[in-house]
Amino acid sequence: MTALLDSLSTGFSGDGARRAALDAALRDGLPHARSEAWKYTSLRALERRGFSPTVLAHAAVDPALVAGIPAPRLVFANGRYDAALSDISGLPEGARLLTMAGALADPDPRESNVLARSYERADEVFARLNAALADDGAVLRIAEDVVVEPPVHLVFIGLPAEGDLAWHSRHLLELRRNASATVVEHHIAGGEHAHLGNAIAHVHLAAGATLRHARVQEESPRATLFTRTDAVLARESSYRRLDLELGAALSRHELNVRLEGDRAELVANGVLLASGRRHLDTRLGIEHIARDTRCELGWRGMAAGRGRAVFHGGIEIREGADGTDARLSNKNLLLSDTAEIDTQPVLVIHADEVTAAHGATVGELDADAMFYLRTRGLPEPEARALLTAAFVREPLLSVVQAPAMREMLEARLDRAIDAQALG
Repeated sequence: MTALLDSLSTGFSGDGARRAALDAALRDGLPHARSEAWKYTSLRALERRGFSPTVLAHAAVDPALVAGIPAPRLVFANGRYDAALSDISGLPEGARLLTMAGALADPDPRESNVLARSYERADEVFARLNAALADDGAVLRIAEDVVVEPPVHLVFIGLPAEGDLAWHSRHLLELRRNASATVVEHHIAGGEHAHLGNAIAHVHLAAGATLRHARVQEESPRATLFTRTDAVLARESSYRRLDLELGAALSRHELNVRLEGDRAELVANGVLLASGRRHLDTRLGIEHIARDTRCELGWRGMAAGRGRAVFHGGIEIREGADGTDARLSNKNLLLSDTAEIDTQPVLVIHADEVTAAHGATVGELDADAMFYLRTRGLPEPEARALLTAAFVREPLLSVVQAPAMREMLEARLDRAIDAQALG
């Protein structure tokens, strides 16, 4: 057993499904390069590290970290709920925002069913660890026909602490028939740290439901994050999602979406910004199961310094899913000779009468565009920043409609580009 798994399992006292999940993780161990799903993301350095569990108390959080994030919001610091900084005002009747621990105290069995899910593949080690160790998270439940106008903010802050900490969180976003909402995830560094966060989010959209979901990851340059989203879309539901991967030393996000109802729609775009020695890994697994479903996936990646961006875009069109329209585009910029980008688009079709396309490119900044900007008097750093900002802003356009939210996300991108001095 590795030092990592040994430290995460120390003091475990669960039983039943939790015990089985931990035993499976310890039995199969961490995946290595021979595992196709982890081919481009090495865990050798991580497996030698040890982490302590987060205690109930944590250091005081600077209120300025959430001053610009309006209610309704739930705030977690080092994986623990912060009631003082949370504010759930502004929700309409029929919408509930609470912690997973609070939801489990209700007689409703849905959260227990989510937590009891098992993970069969050996390479799902962090999902298994989450199934065994997760003890809190965020729950958003919206009743039938309820429209939530203000964005719901879920804020996760990493704080400095004595030693390196690990936390495991489980979240549930459930929209009933014809419900509508916008959710924004903020992953923020409240100071320099090298903690490990491990989270799974379950998204359940009933018939006709609409969810807009943005996730902004700006964690500490030494942090490690493993996150996974499992979404199920019913008939005529719509899931529009944006992921901005801007921070952490090692970050991996798996987005798994099952389009189970006829005419369900997924639009999922994202940006991977890898500089310094940052390693960012995104893995998509999209399954078209019902008829006349649609997915549009547009991902942009940039790597500078000794950074590495990894992207796997997998689309499977099941037998009987006729009328499917599936499109995937992954465009990438290499901004230094020592950076690396690995992209792997995969399209598997078992149905007739479908429209499907996928493509990936890796290149450099356009030399003619750079020359044009330089001849107009822009210094090279400013010209590079202008071109890279334009390159990464495009994924926002088809997902984020609200001007205020788009302005906020564009500001985060611009700040990341400036701070990391890409190139």
